[in-house]
Amino acid sequence: MAGFPSTLLEAVCYFADQGRALTCLAEIRWPKGVRCPTCGSQAVTFLRSRRLWKCKTDHPKRQFSAKVGTIMEDSPIGLNKWLPAMWLIANCKNGVSSHELARDLHVTQKTAWFMLHRIRLAMQDQDGGKLGGPGGTIVEVDETYIGGKARSMNLARRRKAVKGKGSAYATPRAIVLGMLERGGRVRLRTLKRASRWDLWTEILAAVEPGTEIHTDELAAYAGLESQDYGHRVVNHTEQYVDGNVHTNNLENFWSLLKRAIRGTYVSVEPFHLFRYLDEQAFRFNTRKDNDRGRFIEVARAILGRRLTYQRLIGNDAPPATT
Repeated sequence: MAGFPSTLLEAVCYFADQGRALTCLAEIRWPKGVRCPTCGSQAVTFLRSRRLWKCKTDHPKRQFSAKVGTIMEDSPIGLNKWLPAMWLIANCKNGVSSHELARDLHVTQKTAWFMLHRIRLAMQDQDGGKLGGPGGTIVEVDETYIGGKARSMNLARRRKAVKGKGSAYATPRAIVLGMLERGGRVRLRTLKRASRWDLWTEILAAVEPGTEIHTDELAAYAGLESQDYGHRVVNHTEQYVDGNVHTNNLENFWSLLKRAIRGTYVSVEPFHLFRYLDEQAFRFNTRKDNDRGRFIEVARAILGRRLTYQRLIGNDAPPATT
């Protein structure tokens, strides 16, 4: 794409033109030419006055926009606001708050919050490939706690936070398990408990057998070598590095995550925590790319990912039958 932006200032100016923003999105979505999302035909014509395409094959929904089938479907917000929002959240190291985005785009805070969560859905890693593997690859595994301490909460808030958790592992804070391939990707999972069963289940699902795993001294990790892993432990009560054995890369990632949550988002409901984890993991996993590359990767991932407001707030359950 000629003249494609490489900085935020250039992106804002570039996408301010609705026609140019549409052309950009169409080229990213359909690199081999526009196709009808209903029948897949390339026999389409562009309706310039409405910025829509029309399929020449006779079937329902012949007219379609570039937003159809994406996170932006049914959104009245123009591409001149959607695309800069994608650029901002993909490249701001500490994230972007909905209040800040609302001021920048001149939309309501509720709209900005909904936009950000839909973009986070596009940032979600759905690759499914496992980390590590035989041959010297090291995966660091560690857990962290997100949220205020129990002594800082009132009784009602504390009871709400630990509701549904086993008493032996009850904590008012959210638990996050991190698995980081040294020099590569990070994989994050939210947990209800930091028990051996929960930790091992996630590790076995995400890490290839034969991988060397480094953890701290938590007793729940003991015995991983029985699952065909090379398990090495560093005791944090004594030292943080034992030769090549450490979890410092993952500790550095935790500092980035908590800086974003405490400094930018301030308060994150456990119900939505996984969305913020997806956002932070995306930026970390694309850290070697530039701003343009990260934006294009998000824009390519918007297809086939739909998030309605009712589903976002957890209000899409079917009505109870009597």
